Amino acid sequence: MSRFDQARIGTKAVWGGEKDYLVHGATQVPVIPSVAFGYDDMDEWYDVAIGKKKGHIYGRNTNPTVQAFEDKVKLLEGAKAGTSFSTGMAAVSNTLYTFLVPGDRVVTIKDTYGGTNKLFTEFLPRLQIEVVFCETGNHEQIEKEIAKGCTLLYLETPTNPTVKITDIKRTAQCAKASGALVVVDNTFATPINQNPLTLGADIVIHSATKFLGGHADALGGVVVGNDEELVEAIYHYREINGATMDPWAAYLLLRGMKTLDLRVKRQTENAMKLATFLEQSDLVESVFYPGLDTHPNHEIAKSQMKGYGGMLSFAVKGGIDTVRELLPRLEFANRAANLGSVETTVGPARTTSHVECTPEERAAMGISEGLIRVSCGIEDPDDILADFKQALESVNATISTN
Repeated sequence: MSRFDQARIGTKAVWGGEKDYLVHGATQVPVIPSVAFGYDDMDEWYDVAIGKKKGHIYGRNTNPTVQAFEDKVKLLEGAKAGTSFSTGMAAVSNTLYTFLVPGDRVVTIKDTYGGTNKLFTEFLPRLQIEVVFCETGNHEQIEKEIAKGCTLLYLETPTNPTVKITDIKRTAQCAKASGALVVVDNTFATPINQNPLTLGADIVIHSATKFLGGHADALGGVVVGNDEELVEAIYHYREINGATMDPWAAYLLLRGMKTLDLRVKRQTENAMKLATFLEQSDLVESVFYPGLDTHPNHEIAKSQMKGYGGMLSFAVKGGIDTVRELLPRLEFANRAANLGSVETTVGPARTTSHVECTPEERAAMGISEGLIRVSCGIEDPDDILADFKQALESVNATISTN
């Protein structure tokens, strides 16, 4: 075992997956925008084309900069194989379409990201694929539905935006006993705080746009796993259907990932402090954060996560009217539909995670119109707390005078 193999995850985030791609003494992986890669030797060209030999043929298939990104994610998740996509939703959809055929049965939870939920409610049923939704956290119900027949178990934990938790190890064991494939969206947790492959998952998905990149300037998705044949099947679907990551995006994501460990630890610290603070506010009805003792699945999160992450949400009294008053008063927060960036970002679920859903669909998932999602940045925690304090106090004062 090399010294690098024994290195901690922060070191791997900086150095991992890059050495083979450095050229001319450069210390950074170059952006290689070339669409095609040429060969003088016709036999070598053929061997690369059929996968017998390593190399690159065409940008829709593979690219050196993109591969460096994939290699880094593999190292952080402890995976043997990986492939990337143009967006996080491309990673989700390509994975599902790779393995599911008419007549298959998917077991999932109600609280998946809005775009993923639309795949389950709108697109997969068109292909005569049955999707069963279970209450998130109701492990007995999940296990019962798996026992009735399950081709693929799809989990997202923590969930977007209510940060609910599912026991990956328990549900994965049940799924494996039924011969089902286990897919886990690990975007919120990141490889710093959770590694689903060690808990029994077959495939781990990330929207790289979020915490992996961390600077809100590059779109991307990635899938990793330990079964190389499974990942190869996803790669084959992607190379034919064309949702390829751009090398410029790969470069930005690589650069962002060098500080992943530092960023996520600070974001986790800030989220815990903010969640604790919000619990004390008279204007706040409820706070959702797995690091709080009041979270219904706190103990599960404690057992499978190294940290509770930089995401939280809270519901305010007065619903959307209070949201309209509160969010513009925050000085150190972007009001935008993104998460995982170095800047704190806030927004109601109806315009961020679940804008694709109707108010009725959101209500069925327990997402009120007064729910605010917060992606904590890396600002000084005292400044974040002071910012939310002044905003809440200002809204309270306004309500009192009306």
